[in-house]
Amino acid sequence: MILPVNFAILTALDYFFEVINWLILIRVILSLLRMENMSNPLSRFVIVTTEPILEPFRALQFRSSIGRNLMIDFSPVLAILVIQYLVRPLVFKLVLLLMRYI
Repeated sequence: MILPVNFAILTALDYFFEVINWLILIRVILSLLRMENMSNPLSRFVIVTTEPILEPFRALQFRSSIGRNLMIDFSPVLAILVIQYLVRPLVFKLVLLLMRYI
């Protein structure tokens, strides 16, 4: 049985992951429009927030033999896929497991 407090925690986690996904998509749009400059406060916030998430995927892409020769940065796509299909379910399962023992 999920208590209201547990439901609130799961909902907050769901919103957190949705915000991260939207920030990554906004970063892609800013990149396509060539508006990735640090003088704009909104752009700076998006870049500073998403860079720690995207950097490992960018490094992984450029270390591979295929990604080194690509002109397109696929790190946002990889990040969203990993967040949606690996990180998010694992975090939810872990939180539900921890709630069972509290």
